Amino acid sequence: MIEPIKRSGFPLPPRGWPLVALLAVFILAGLIGHDPWKNDDAVTIGVVADMLQRGHWLAPHLADRPYPDAPLYYWSAAVTGFAFSWLLPLHDAIRLASGFWVALILFLLYRAGREWHCNEEAPHEFAIASVLAMAGCLGFLVHAHEAQPMLVALAGHAAAYWALALLPRKPQRAAIIFGLGLGLGFLGNGLAAMLTLLPVALIALWLAKDRTQSGSSLLLGALLGAAIATPWPILLAAFQADYFAVWLASELVQFGKPANIAHTAWTYVSMVPWFAWPALPLALWTLRSKRRMLREPAYLMPILATLAAWLTLSITFEARSSSALLLLPPLALLAAPGVATLRRGAANAFDWFGIMTFSFFCILMWIGWSAMVLGWPEKLAGRVVKLAPGFVGEFKWIAFVLAIVTSVAWGWMLTTGQRQRSPWRGLVHWLAGLTALWMLLMSLWLPWIEYGKSYHSIGAALKAALPANYGCVIGRNISDANRALIDYWAGVPLKAEKTSEAKRCDWMVTIRDASQNRNLEINGWTIAAEMRRPSERSERFVLYRRAR
Repeated sequence: MIEPIKRSGFPLPPRGWPLVALLAVFILAGLIGHDPWKNDDAVTIGVVADMLQRGHWLAPHLADRPYPDAPLYYWSAAVTGFAFSWLLPLHDAIRLASGFWVALILFLLYRAGREWHCNEEAPHEFAIASVLAMAGCLGFLVHAHEAQPMLVALAGHAAAYWALALLPRKPQRAAIIFGLGLGLGFLGNGLAAMLTLLPVALIALWLAKDRTQSGSSLLLGALLGAAIATPWPILLAAFQADYFAVWLASELVQFGKPANIAHTAWTYVSMVPWFAWPALPLALWTLRSKRRMLREPAYLMPILATLAAWLTLSITFEARSSSALLLLPPLALLAAPGVATLRRGAANAFDWFGIMTFSFFCILMWIGWSAMVLGWPEKLAGRVVKLAPGFVGEFKWIAFVLAIVTSVAWGWMLTTGQRQRSPWRGLVHWLAGLTALWMLLMSLWLPWIEYGKSYHSIGAALKAALPANYGCVIGRNISDANRALIDYWAGVPLKAEKTSEAKRCDWMVTIRDASQNRNLEINGWTIAAEMRRPSERSERFVLYRRAR
C-alpha cells in the first residue's frame, strides 16, 4: 500500500479536503462572470432561457423555434437558472449546472477508479490519479466551464464504467448504476452518445468470469435505463407529435452521419494527443510498464473501451471537441497505474515540464495585464490596442486580488511540493498549474476577452434600432448561436425566412461580410441600422426594413 506523503504542505496525493478544495477551485474557476460565448455555450443558454421565459419544458426551443434535442441538461440548467438568477446574471446561473455535472463526473470516475483497481496495492491513490488525469486534460477544460449538454452523456459514461467494474463483485448494484447511467445519458444527449456504451458492455460481458450472471445484470440495467429514458419520448409523441417526428428523424440520421467516416476517424486520432494530454501519455506508459497484466480486466477493459468509443464516435458524430469528451474516461482510468510506475527521471521531467510551462504562461498573464491596464510594456500595449481597437483596460480590485491569491497559492504549492518525493507530484502540479493559469485568464484577461467575444452590444443596438411595436423580425443567414445571442440580449426571436409567418414581418436581420462585399443593399429592403462588435472588422449585423 502506497501511503500518502504526510509532510507539511499540500499532501501528495491529495486526499479528503485538500482534494475537494483543489477540484472545487478547478470546477468554479471561470464558470461565472462572463457573457455567453459562441458556439455551444450561446446555443445552450439560449435554449434554457427560452425554456424559462416561454415555457417550452417538454420540447426544447431556441429563440421560439423548435430545437430537437434531449432535454436533461436544459432542465438542470433551468433549475439552477431559476434558483440563482436573483444572485447572478441568468447566463451565469444557467452555467452553474455544468459545475454540478462536472463534479458528478469526477465523483463517478473516482468510484470507477477505486473499483477497477481494487486489487492493486494503492486503489485510493489510483482512483485519485484517474480524477486528476481527467480534470487535467486540456480538452476537458473549456467544455467543463461552458453550458455543455455533452457533460450529461459524459456522466452517464463514467457511471457505466463504474458499474462495469462493479459487475463481478456486486452485480445487482452494478445493474442499477448501469441503468441510471444509460437512462440519464440518453435524456442528456440522445441515443448516439450512449450507443458508444453498447460495445463497451459487450466487452465487459466477454471478459466476465460468470457471463450468465453478468449478462443478466447488464440486461436488467438496460431495462432500467429504458424505463428512465422512454417516458419523455412517449409524452413528446402524445402532446407534440410533429416535434417528436423531427427529433426521432434527427436521432436516426445520426448513424452514419459523417460524410467521410475514415476522415472523421483520423480527425479524432489527430485530436487526441493534445485533447487528452496528460492522460494519453500516462496511459501509454501504463501499457508499457504493465505488459504482463494487460489481460487483466482493469487494463484490458479501458484499452478496448477507448477503441470501441473511437470507432462508434467515428460513425455517429462529426469530429468535434465536445463529442471527443467521451474518449477521456477510459484513458483516465488507464492512466492512473502509469503514474505510480513512472521512473524517477520521467516523473521529474513531467513535473518540471508542467511547472515551467504553467509558470511561464502565468507570468505572461501578468505581463499582458500590465500592458492592458498600466500601459507597460509599451510595445505590447500597442499590440493589445491593435488586436482590440477601442479597448481600454481598467483596474478592478476583485480580479486583481483573486489573481494575487491564485499566484501565491501556485507558488506555495511549488515550494512545498518540491520538498516531497512522490510519483503523484507531477500530476498534482499539472492540474494545479492548469487551474492557476485558467484563473488568471478568467480574472486578469476577462475584460479583454469579453470585449472581443461578447454580443451584448449587438443585442442592445438592435433593441434600440427597432420601434416599440416592430411586430416580427426575419433572420437571414443567421446561425443558431447568433440567433440565440440576439434573442437573449435583445429579446427578439428571429423568424425563419421561408415561412408564411415571415411574409408578415417588416424587419429583417442578416450578417454581411463587409470586407468582401461593401454593397449591403437588398432589393425590396432599406437599411435601417448597421451593427458590429467593437473589435470586429468584417462581420456586420444589418437591420433592414421592408420597402412599401
